[in-house]
Amino acid sequence: MHPGILGPMPCSDSSSSIALKLDSEERFVSFDFAKITCGREITAQSGYSKYCKGKSLEEILKIPYTQIVVDLKLADEEQKFVTYLEWDALRSTIVQYLGIDHAEIDQSRCLITSVDATEQGTEVALVILPPKELPKILPCSLGDKK
Repeated sequence: MHPGILGPMPCSDSSSSIALKLDSEERFVSFDFAKITCGREITAQSGYSKYCKGKSLEEILKIPYTQIVVDLKLADEEQKFVTYLEWDALRSTIVQYLGIDHAEIDQSRCLITSVDATEQGTEVALVILPPKELPKILPCSLGDKK
């Protein structure tokens, strides 16, 4: 399977939450991502947060999903799906936080719930509705029957 193509995936039936942490120069430090889907919580564990550490927000926006899959050597379909959700959520968060328009990102899906700025950095918390368009997915019940 091509590294950017997703096969059977978990459901996309709920919103996500994300907390983005930036340093005092507004460079990426980390993010906490959570999504409830198919009756269980999915959290960020793909290495994507570590991959982004130290990058500017603008740099992160330029990294295509397919590059993330290759760089993180993601082979498992569920890892690819979760990483896609993380990638999409982080990009949506960045666009909303910076207040910019981006042709590929629907920022109307995002709602900033808090911004906490200190001398050490900034933490931005958001709720994000599911993307309107996900790669083709199968219901969990079909994906498990392979």
